[in-house]
Amino acid sequence: MSKQILRSGTSIGANVSEAQKGQSKSDFNAKMNIALKEANETEYWLRLLYETDYISEKEFNSIEPEVKEIIAILVAICKKTNI
Repeated sequence: MSKQILRSGTSIGANVSEAQKGQSKSDFNAKMNIALKEANETEYWLRLLYETDYISEKEFNSIEPEVKEIIAILVAICKKTNI
């Protein structure tokens, strides 16, 4: 599980970076939507790590709000650019 959260968590930044250098608006939108999917997956793995006692409540509570904030930012970007 920890490898999955590492993979999905680092993929968020990689896709945002690729989106910033996108060749077109549709390329930007596609990469940002992938980043959002990866952020949602990261939230899933984080919750699973917590619910299986792999991480403590304190650790979960220190990370989870940031993941939610990243998701909210990506949702706003995707909504605005997919118009």
